[in-house]
Amino acid sequence: MMLRASCRRVWGLIYRHLALYRRSWPRVVELMYWPVLQMVVWGFITAYLAGVQQNLASYAAGALLGGVLLWEVALRSQMGFALSFLEEIWSRNLGHIFVSPLRPGELVAALIGMSALRMFTGVLPAIALAWLLYGFGLFEMGPIVVLFFAALMMMGWAVALGVTSLILRYGQGAEAMAWSVLFGLTPFCAVFYPVSILPDAMQIIAYALPASHVFEGMRQAMAGGGIAWEHLLGAFVLDGMWLVIMGWLFFQQLDKARETGALLSMGE
Repeated sequence: MMLRASCRRVWGLIYRHLALYRRSWPRVVELMYWPVLQMVVWGFITAYLAGVQQNLASYAAGALLGGVLLWEVALRSQMGFALSFLEEIWSRNLGHIFVSPLRPGELVAALIGMSALRMFTGVLPAIALAWLLYGFGLFEMGPIVVLFFAALMMMGWAVALGVTSLILRYGQGAEAMAWSVLFGLTPFCAVFYPVSILPDAMQIIAYALPASHVFEGMRQAMAGGGIAWEHLLGAFVLDGMWLVIMGWLFFQQLDKARETGALLSMGE
């Protein structure tokens, strides 16, 4: 009975956000706009590379396009979570949420659910267009792609928990972090090149990020080297650590915001 009530509260918050998209086609288009735009731009670059030198360039082109599509999974997961939280702030709804029986853990579950829906709405059309326009099938790597998706989504949620913690601590002055944090990590995540290219000091940072292990595994799979289980294991272990640390930080900042009344003062 308690689980059923909890699921109803989580669904209620998810439905509250879905209702914003039901009659607002610009919101729906915005979800797909950036993933599709990134895919089209990089798709033309990879098509050019593939025509320069057929052998090595064709592999490099596929690795670039695969990197773009998978990186969008992490980006859209993080932004889907953070922006759903920001919409509660902008509408001054956080105070109302916590007057209701909704628990903090249920809020996080609802934001994760909304993040997944927004991510799939944005990324799946880009994957389909990559196949239609460039003949690149991301899922041709096999079921391992599902694990790549899961690892990158978990990293996106961990980063989003950290970002929302900063917003709870510093207010709307930290909102820009919702768009910039994961982009700032891109050079360390080895999205378009192997970790070995990086200087030694940067490699240490790269191997502490789950995404770098995912992209190393992706390149190995595309090169016909099989599944890099050690990289996948590393990605999920790091994801777990990141989620625990960022989740703890989020709940700490949420408790402080409730004690100081900051939840009521946030908003436009």
